[in-house]
Amino acid sequence: MTATRVLVTGGAGFIGSALCRSHLADGHDVVCLDNLSSGRARNVSALRDDDAFTFLEGDVRDGITAHADGGFDYVYHLASRASPTDFEEHPLDIAETNATGTRRVLDFAREDDARVLYASTSEVYGNPLEHPQRETYNGNVDPRGTRACYDEGKRYGEMLAATYARRFGVDTRTARLFNTYGPRMRPDDGRVIPNFLRQALADDPITVYGDGSQTRSFLYVDDQVRGLRALMEAPDLAGEVVNIGSTDEVTIETLAETVLDAFETASEITYEPLPHENDPERRKPDVTRAREWLDWTPDVGLREGLRLTAEHFRAHEAL
Repeated sequence: MTATRVLVTGGAGFIGSALCRSHLADGHDVVCLDNLSSGRARNVSALRDDDAFTFLEGDVRDGITAHADGGFDYVYHLASRASPTDFEEHPLDIAETNATGTRRVLDFAREDDARVLYASTSEVYGNPLEHPQRETYNGNVDPRGTRACYDEGKRYGEMLAATYARRFGVDTRTARLFNTYGPRMRPDDGRVIPNFLRQALADDPITVYGDGSQTRSFLYVDDQVRGLRALMEAPDLAGEVVNIGSTDEVTIETLAETVLDAFETASEITYEPLPHENDPERRKPDVTRAREWLDWTPDVGLREGLRLTAEHFRAHEAL
């Protein structure tokens, strides 16, 4: 019996590299495609000694066949910048990767008869008027704001995945990822957890933007990978959309206080104006589908996940 063959676009990112490691641990052949615009080669450097792993540096917008042959069972499409700082610095790159890049991936999967998981985001809900957010909620997105390149890019990618499923019978599944964190995140990523950990470990002030009342639901990367794999490997979910995230909603101020309490640091919390307009006020998934369809719930609590992430930062990152 031949091994399952897996392609991960964006596989050198912190989620993608964790996904690669998970499949390799199960004896699968894994190809990682990444242009290293936000992913890092070091995230997969230890995997290169495994004969079942192949790293290809390339851009999905050029088409998959420009970089890899076929014969894949599963294609995970994670390629995209996702940092808030990138929303301002690389908006067209983000939009094009989720539009042109996603279509290239779907064209390849159609020819290769591969199953595709499109990694979408909770950002498709925008600043939600429904709470918690169910997959049936269509969102409250500003199409002209700073975040629109990512929000609308992912919404467009979801449309493509749904269209290829209806029109061409491609087996697509869409995961809406809520705030995910863990080892191998870039410390300069611009997202709140790496920001807080980097500041705390350096004894710098922990910067809370706004009054800290905005909420998020944070999921540890290993739990995210379990959710993605469960959705990909489920037999009867072609064309479906599933939220994958934690239901433990915390305010940003509480997150900062948790970091202060969990680590020996001389840091103090400071407050500054919000740097981006349309920052979502609340974010929490309804995970009924994930729980009932995938038998999935998170295992790692926030405090433990922060500890594991901080350990990695201390050991491997120049802070």
